[in-house]
Amino acid sequence: MYRNMLIASALAAVGLFGAVAAQQKPAAPLVEVFKSPTCGCCSQWVEHMRASGFTVRTTDINDLSQIKKSRGIPADVQSCHTSVVNGYIVEGHVPAADVHRMLKEKPAIAGIAVGGMPIGSPGMESPYVKAQPYDVMAFDKSGATRVYAKH
Repeated sequence: MYRNMLIASALAAVGLFGAVAAQQKPAAPLVEVFKSPTCGCCSQWVEHMRASGFTVRTTDINDLSQIKKSRGIPADVQSCHTSVVNGYIVEGHVPAADVHRMLKEKPAIAGIAVGGMPIGSPGMESPYVKAQPYDVMAFDKSGATRVYAKH
């Protein structure tokens, strides 16, 4: 009888552990954001990323030029903030869906970028101005770019 109770307890513990493990979500990807301490649109993009399931850590820097140069971000796709996630660079107001897509597909690129600050991109929304079309550009370590997504 003691043996049966011990076996039943062990099975219950295994079942409980399995139920708890099944409920745990995988860790959200960490997005390390380098931004100006005074830029409101960067902070809004950070909130967009958090709302889309990313864990975000920000570092405020007054001059981002060295960050951009050291990561090889082409000048024509630079924007107001630079991020790194799972080894990829994410420059500017890139939609979270495109970042999720990049992480899922794992393309052979250095990163993706939205150059400038197009109205209507995440963090740049305005109720008073119509959103403008923009492209998310992929870039490689040599600086070559191509369209990754159109919005």
